[in-house]
Amino acid sequence: MKQKLKKTYRKLYRHFGPQGWWPARTPFEVMVGAILTQNTSWQNVERAIANLKKARMLSWRRMLRLSDAALARLIRPAGYYNVKARRLKNFLRFLEARYSGDLRQMKKTGTRELRQELLRVNGIGQETADSILLYALQKPVFVIDAYTRRWMVRHRLAAPQLLYEDLQRMFMEGLSPDTALFNEYHALIVRLGKEYCRKTRERCAICPLRDEKH
Repeated sequence: MKQKLKKTYRKLYRHFGPQGWWPARTPFEVMVGAILTQNTSWQNVERAIANLKKARMLSWRRMLRLSDAALARLIRPAGYYNVKARRLKNFLRFLEARYSGDLRQMKKTGTRELRQELLRVNGIGQETADSILLYALQKPVFVIDAYTRRWMVRHRLAAPQLLYEDLQRMFMEGLSPDTALFNEYHALIVRLGKEYCRKTRERCAICPLRDEKH
């Protein structure tokens, strides 16, 4: 498995090149984006974040002072805006209560402890928590998403019923704990899933990993 994961990474990197992910200016923007991207496309998230920036509300203090309804209006392009407004507020209250809004202090917390703290925030699941850890706080945690699962199942690297933590363990044990590597690898898998390993109308015949499919 270790060799397979390394070989796959090299092929994807040669085919697509560096992805420059996550596309955000600040760690806080990454955190907001990680929550907003649940069940929607990144293009919609970008529109929602643009609204927050235009209203000068992309700060934890200002967002926390907004009513849920006002926040929901700003993030409307991201979909499920009422639910996501509540989830953002839950996260912001956690950030204030636990770290006084100081992301540098947050980053100093051990990865396992911080992950558990995030998972206790209502509305933050494993993928969102790990995206915050990896992309915002540069913690070596591999993010598992639908693209990753689809590719692994189709290439018979994993059974469909495996849990999130089972899939994650395969990467965490098979690769060096390197934040930059985890970042780039996950971004490359997302690119693969969008362009070739699609949910429908997959393009297996021209996929850069076509020689590896069993």
